[in-house]
Amino acid sequence: MKTDYNDYDLHEEYDLSQLPIMPKGRYAPERRVGKNLVVLDPDVAQAFPSDGAVNAALRLVLQMAEIPQRQETLVEA
Repeated sequence: MKTDYNDYDLHEEYDLSQLPIMPKGRYAPERRVGKNLVVLDPDVAQAFPSDGAVNAALRLVLQMAEIPQRQETLVEA
C-alpha cells in the first residue's frame, strides 16, 4: 500500500522556527567531501555553458601554471 504524502497534516503545535534547515542531496557539504563535485557561484556559472567549458578553462589554467616565467635582462646602453 502506497503512502499518500499529499495527505499530510502539520500540527499547529510544531514550532517551525526551531527546525534546522539542512541541505540535502548531492549539494550537502558532507556529501561533497572527497568528491569531485564543486558548486560554482552564480556569476561564475553564467560564464560556462557546460561541464566541458569548465574543464577546458581549468586545463588552460593548469597549462599556464607550468609555463616558466621568462626573465628579461635589461640591456644598459
